[in-house]
Amino acid sequence: MSFLRTFFARRRANDLKVDVSQRFDLVSRLGTGSMSKVWRAVDKKSGHVVALKILDRAKTARYESRFTDRVKPTEGQVATELSHKHIVKAYEHGMTTHNEQFIVMELIEGIGLAYLVDVQNDAMQEHRLRIMIELGEALEYLHKENWIHRDLCPRNVLMDKQYSTKLIDFGLVVPNTRAFQEPGNRTGTANYMAPELIKRQRTDQRIDIFSFSVTCFEMHCRELPWPSITGATLEMMLKRINTKPRDIRELVPKLDDQVASAIMRGLEAEPQNRWQTASEMVAELRQAYHRLEPPTPKAAEDGKKRLKKRKDDKWQFKTQ
Repeated sequence: MSFLRTFFARRRANDLKVDVSQRFDLVSRLGTGSMSKVWRAVDKKSGHVVALKILDRAKTARYESRFTDRVKPTEGQVATELSHKHIVKAYEHGMTTHNEQFIVMELIEGIGLAYLVDVQNDAMQEHRLRIMIELGEALEYLHKENWIHRDLCPRNVLMDKQYSTKLIDFGLVVPNTRAFQEPGNRTGTANYMAPELIKRQRTDQRIDIFSFSVTCFEMHCRELPWPSITGATLEMMLKRINTKPRDIRELVPKLDDQVASAIMRGLEAEPQNRWQTASEMVAELRQAYHRLEPPTPKAAEDGKKRLKKRKDDKWQFKTQ
């Protein structure tokens, strides 16, 4: 619990409720989640255009009621603590005058990863492996900060105009501590849930590695490793976890073997057979990327300069 004590000690109390209609100009709806609505808004306080997320009071209360025996940080508390180039930046959080939680975030002008998965266009073909690595780096950071995302899937990933990856939505995030690893809390998106989560067994950060691997599989195939679960009944979910995933090489025969093996290992049903950390899987993907993707002329020239400098430094050391 020392992690959570340190976390809450850093939080600054902010009991002042915000009148959204006075503070923001709501320009247009950006999206609707299972527990929230997100708006493109002008923050009159800063003058900036932002993404304003307002959580549904009743739905949020029902979810948070699962943790009455544990102190769980709110989505806003978690989001505003995170700082990584591939995680959406949250500037502020608080309560509205209608007792709804709100989060003020950077506005990402771009498209969702779910769209790229569906269309499989030139942008997906060109940037796919890099997107996988960037998403993996975001997950790696989140895990090092001692969190479990619990809902990693394409709809929770955005791409900006340069196709740089941004992980979003921390509504289901829990601390990676024993109390929150206890069996029973089955939350997330059914098609991306790890078997141990579906079976209500003890969970840890390896459920995110499973979800990440399902996402990577789908990015290549436009299909899931198993038939999609519609309706997400318990019977259908249990049937899925008792079915071996399709080998990605059967659907994409020309896929690099190192990339294919990395994804398939992440889909192992038993957590101990998966990658044990996000860092391990990202390192494997990054190695494949450097082997498969030729460096740009500038990167190649920079590499030559670094090599020459090392040789010069070595020669100077020898002659001293």
